[in-house]
Amino acid sequence: MDQRVTSLAERIGIVEAPVLPQHPDVAAWRAATGSDIDGIWQLRQSMGEVDHPNYLTARGAIAADFGYSHFRPELDSLVGLDEAGHIVAVGMVMCPPRQVSLVRSMPIGGVHPSLRGRGIGRQLLAWQLARAKQQLASSARTLPGWVLSYADERSPQNASLFEHAGLSLARYFLTLERSLDAAVRAVETADGIRIAAYTAAASAEVHRTRDDAFMDHWGSQPMSDENWNAFVGGQWFRPDLSFVAYGTDSTGTERVVGFVLSTANENVWATQGFTGSYIDLVGVLSGWRGRHIAQSLLAAQLAAGRALGHERVTLAVDSDSPTGALGLYTGMGFVPTHRKMAYTLEF
Repeated sequence: MDQRVTSLAERIGIVEAPVLPQHPDVAAWRAATGSDIDGIWQLRQSMGEVDHPNYLTARGAIAADFGYSHFRPELDSLVGLDEAGHIVAVGMVMCPPRQVSLVRSMPIGGVHPSLRGRGIGRQLLAWQLARAKQQLASSARTLPGWVLSYADERSPQNASLFEHAGLSLARYFLTLERSLDAAVRAVETADGIRIAAYTAAASAEVHRTRDDAFMDHWGSQPMSDENWNAFVGGQWFRPDLSFVAYGTDSTGTERVVGFVLSTANENVWATQGFTGSYIDLVGVLSGWRGRHIAQSLLAAQLAAGRALGHERVTLAVDSDSPTGALGLYTGMGFVPTHRKMAYTLEF
């Protein structure tokens, strides 16, 4: 664990209150409320159709954000309205609560495509960064603190905004696709390993395994129970396309040692141009790696999607993952299609 001598609060110091944007093309700015979920979702749809049409934010994901106890919309959100009262800009700043080796504050949002290039996004991001610094400065933890945000390479204006604001390019994440036209190569399960469909009864143990398996992943921290339950209880989560690996240890005890968890948002199939699922999470405990467990899990997921008549499977991977994940996926027939950049401001 990367421990610092002083706390984040001491390192960052007093942060001035975020300055409310002022722009002639935005009639009013205010904090968001739960009644704005539909308006924010409609804006995010318009943004996504231009920036990354292969994946669009689901309304349920926005509703889940408003339900998290660590998100205080009166402090952590801002919406810009046009003269008709429509939301044309949104900024949210999320600070997930479980912080083992890193404290993260993550700005998300943007401006309607019809209003871009006028300086609205720059003012909105300045407000978000000030709020992000406030969140980090409220922490007494002696851990690194990151402001962390992402930009799709197909929306270079976001990367330019981040760089202008002082964030640094830290990582590349690749979107990979795998056509299901071809048969899925069978993978022989290693001795002592059992692959089974995901069930709600296994949720808590899979959650613990996910947290353990991802601790050596860049920028990752354990998921809160709220975040986990919103994911596996979400509208688009697909238990029939999610699988769990059980391993038997030297004492004869069987436990969860790996998982592949998937979603399928049918609302984006038209814009992305194919039917299929998205693999949100793949992981194997470090002590169980090297036994083709991940390959077995992926093979089960691919076969299940093919049996449903899906055309492709997609996922995202850290291009510099120390686990060798990129080679694993390309070896299973996945090919890169797009790239997303992670930007950070570190304290």
